[in-house]
Amino acid sequence: MKLDIRYAEHPDDMKRYDTQTMREHFLFEQVFIEDEINLGYTHSDRVVFGGAYPKSKSLRLEGGKDFGSDVFLDRRELGIICISGTGEISADGTGYKMKKGDGLYIGKGVKDVVFSGDKNNPPKFYLASAPAHTAYPTVFIPIEKANPRKLGEAATVNVRTIYQYVHPAVCQSCQLVMGMTVLEPGSVWNTMPCHTHERRMEVYFYFDMAPDAVVFHMHGRPDETRHIVMQNEQAVISPSWSIHSGVGTAAYTFIWAMAGENQTFDDMDTVPTAELK
Repeated sequence: MKLDIRYAEHPDDMKRYDTQTMREHFLFEQVFIEDEINLGYTHSDRVVFGGAYPKSKSLRLEGGKDFGSDVFLDRRELGIICISGTGEISADGTGYKMKKGDGLYIGKGVKDVVFSGDKNNPPKFYLASAPAHTAYPTVFIPIEKANPRKLGEAATVNVRTIYQYVHPAVCQSCQLVMGMTVLEPGSVWNTMPCHTHERRMEVYFYFDMAPDAVVFHMHGRPDETRHIVMQNEQAVISPSWSIHSGVGTAAYTFIWAMAGENQTFDDMDTVPTAELK
């Protein structure tokens, strides 16, 4: 298992970052590595995120010194969404068959999590984890059981459906909230008008992009914005003080995961587009 640790930043520090420094601090360029569990650990609310890609062998989620326990979920909870392929996730011996669009919540205290897949159609599992104080039941969440919310307008090219997976409307969790946003054909903007939420951080993971497509992910304080150019299957860390929005050169989907003070999805500080700088 690979782990890349990222430290927290003060927003004033970002004013001095060039493009490369922005990418080094916030961008996770390679989420999936064949036959590896590849994770990022951000000190922003101590969220862990990344990918499990069991192409030719099963992969076991392990703890270690960086997590304070040999059991990864000893004091954590975990959300998972399968973004491609078919496979299975075993949680303490109970297997869950997974296909593209299926999700799974695994609660604190589960000791053994194993990812496996169909070698002819190997799955890619996107993971997000946050510290947890209570053990909630493991819940299988196919996309048909996710909570859909349709937002946006064709005139502003941001028609999209937000599928809430790990969310109070679907299952219990301690602080992790996680879902997937699918844009309608012809729409390219996500989360615009944008917002911040001082009470929680967020990680975006972009996928289902063409090889020559990119997303310009907006970052920074509303009056001090920057952008990070992102390609297929990359993730970006958004601290609580930063906006998080993006526009693509072509179609894309993204998974969002949040952790912090509350789970109220609409608890956000909206920024009028005309006030962005």
